[in-house]
Order: sequence, then structure tokens, then C-alpha cells
Amino acid sequence: MNGHANGAPNGADRGRKNFFEDFGVWKDAPILTGTTKFEPLPDVKNIMITGGAGFIACWLVRHLTLTYPHAYNIVSFDKLDYCSSLNNTRMLNDKRNFTFHQGDITNPAEVAACIERHNIDTIFHFAAQSHVDLSFGNSYGFTHTNVYGTHVLLETAKKFHIKRFIHISTDEVYGEVKDDDDDLLETSILAPTNPYAASKAAAEMLVHSYQKSFKLPVIIVRSNNVYGPHQYPEKIIPKFSCLLNRKQPVVLHGDGSPTRRYLYAGDAADAFDTILHKGQLGQVYNVGSYDEVSNLTLCSKLLAEFGIPHETPEEFRKWVKYTHDRPFNDHRYAVDGTKLRQLGWDQKTSFADGLKMTVEWYRRFGEQWWGDISHVLSPFPIVQGVEVHSDKEPISDHPQPIEGQSSLKKRKLETNGTNGVNGHATTYTAIPV
Repeated sequence: MNGHANGAPNGADRGRKNFFEDFGVWKDAPILTGTTKFEPLPDVKNIMITGGAGFIACWLVRHLTLTYPHAYNIVSFDKLDYCSSLNNTRMLNDKRNFTFHQGDITNPAEVAACIERHNIDTIFHFAAQSHVDLSFGNSYGFTHTNVYGTHVLLETAKKFHIKRFIHISTDEVYGEVKDDDDDLLETSILAPTNPYAASKAAAEMLVHSYQKSFKLPVIIVRSNNVYGPHQYPEKIIPKFSCLLNRKQPVVLHGDGSPTRRYLYAGDAADAFDTILHKGQLGQVYNVGSYDEVSNLTLCSKLLAEFGIPHETPEEFRKWVKYTHDRPFNDHRYAVDGTKLRQLGWDQKTSFADGLKMTVEWYRRFGEQWWGDISHVLSPFPIVQGVEVHSDKEPISDHPQPIEGQSSLKKRKLETNGTNGVNGHATTYTAIPV
């Protein structure tokens, strides 16, 4: 193994994003990993990490490459989608146990070529379409990548007798959790409410079926929202950080009341490392955080990090705007992480500390890491291939709840215009029920 990029094209398509052009910004950035270290497993040698140039996976790529230099060879497998960046792993290019391999999980030949070439014995499957907002428009793409792509990986893993297949899912497969409900266990029923979550639940069904039918050695991991440096600024924390760094207001969907539990990416890397070394095959593990924050509260915390006055309603309205909500926005998610904590993992980074480190990273590197990010900073950006375009949604100074309904009640929607399959905008009108 060596640090060159296998499968990388020699020429760049000048009309599209050039992932292989190196402007050197990564050289000034800190090399971020998790903190755990275990006795290496004797039956693990060559680890393939799908989506390795994306956000969460790149943390594990760096962590395993640098923590186990003499034990594991790490192959980052990524098709280089719009939200990927080779800057996330360029600092590993001189490491003997790291290789980047460009490939698409929906292409069986490319997956098989990587597994065969690098004699892969273990797969971490992160690669997915993951931005919920986009799933309401281009939902076919989510099914293709998240369901069919997982099926391709499973079938290829079966063919090559993979020893460990660790499938990264999401807490969104459980669906919405009411404020007074208990945290959900790994045995809770899956009840996804949006196309993204449904595609991840469907992928889990395939993983489970290959375990039962073909005895494929699998582990499923369902995590809370992960945040931190290296996250593409389509998600709320990096997007709002970049907007405030530009001295521009942020735009909340709806009324800002939905909450999410946030886990720092370093803690997430530790969780995956723990599951690799201590997790039991055939099991499901929730990765749970202690920090639950509403989108509105998150805005206040970010304004404080930037030293922006926001104590009075007038000051707050200057920096926090609103637009229409998603077609359906789960009020909250809540999983019980006891099972993973029994393996020795626990959250180490408080939300206050993690947010401070994250904001500092985006202030220093956010504007250069992915090239021009201006288009993705709009409230509902539109993605076409590897290109991102701004939307033109109406913005208000006032919260935008759906009239006459709480976010916990069923909503019926009427779609006007195109369905967004080809990247066109979609508008939604609430119908009273």
C-alpha cells in the first residue's frame, strides 16, 4: 500500500469541480482524529471506508491511518461527489498504509476492483446521500445511492468473503420522538418520516437480510447528528458559521423549534473505532449524545461564538431570519446509547467545546476548503451533479410555522411545479387537515 490516488483521472473536466487540483489549504489545517487506541485485531488488515473523502468517514480514515500505522491499511473509496473533498485526507498521502481509490458504490465493477486489488477484509460503509432537504426533491437519487449502492456493496462483500461489514445508518430511521417519550433502544421499531431516512432504513433491511441469508458478518450503527470541522456547509452548523463569518444573517427553516442531539466528530470516530474492536457481529449500536439543542438556541450559541450582540429582539432579528419549513420536519430524535457505552465508549467533547473548535476551523478554512461555497449557503440549495446552485426562497423576519398545525402532527402537502428529480426547485403548499 502507498499514498497515491488510484483511479484518479489525469485530466480535469474544466467545466466541473476539479477535485484533484491542490491549492494547499490543507497544509495549514490541524490534523484531526479521535482519541481511542485498541489492541489491533489479528483478522483485520485491509479496511475499505466508503465515502472516505466525505465528512464523518474522513475522520475515521485519518484516525485509523494514524493510530494503527503498522496494523491496518486504509483504503478511502469515494466517487468525489459535490460534498466531498480530497483536502479531507491529503495529509495522509505520504503514509504507507493509506490509499485513495476513486469509485462509485453503485458500480459493481468498481467496487469489486477495489476489494480485489487491495485484498479488503473489512468494510466501513459510510457513503450515502445524506442531506434531508435534498431528499424531498431528488428522492430517486437517494434510493439509488443509499439502497442500491448498499446492495452492490453487500453482494460484492458476500462474493469476496468480507470478514466485517460495518454499516453506518442514522438515528433518523426511528422517526420522530415526542418530547415526553423515552430514548429509543436498538430494538425499537423503525418508522422513518422522510425519503432520506426511508432510504437508510431500506438499506438496513438489506444488510439484515444478507446477515440472515448468507451469514454475512455485519454490524449496524445508528448515530445522532455529527458536527465538526470538515463538514460540507450544507448542514446547519457549518452553513451558519460560514454565513456569520461573512457578516451575513442566517436563515432558519420554519420556526426554529426542532431539536437535534449533536455529537462531535472526534467522539464519533472513537465510537466507530470502539465498535470495530469491541463490537459484536450481528448487533446494532446506537451512538448517542447528551447534547440536545433546538435550531433557535443553536443560533444564539453561534452568535455568541462570533461575538455578535443578540440579547434584544431587534438585535436577534438582524441576524436570524426565517423561511418556509421542510415538507415535514421531525421535531426531535432521541436514542439510548447505553449498549455502546457498555463497550467503554463515551462522549468526551461537550457541545460548548466542540462548537468553539468547529467555529474556529470554519473561520480559518471554511471559505477555501471546497472552493467557492457561496451557492450552498442559501436556505435550500439545489444540487445538479457536482454543481450546487442557490435557491430564491422568500425570507422573513418572523418564524414560519405551518398554519394551524404543530410540528408533531401529520401534514399533507401539495407539490406545485416540478418534482425536483432533475435538480429543479420544488415549492410546497400546506393543506389544512
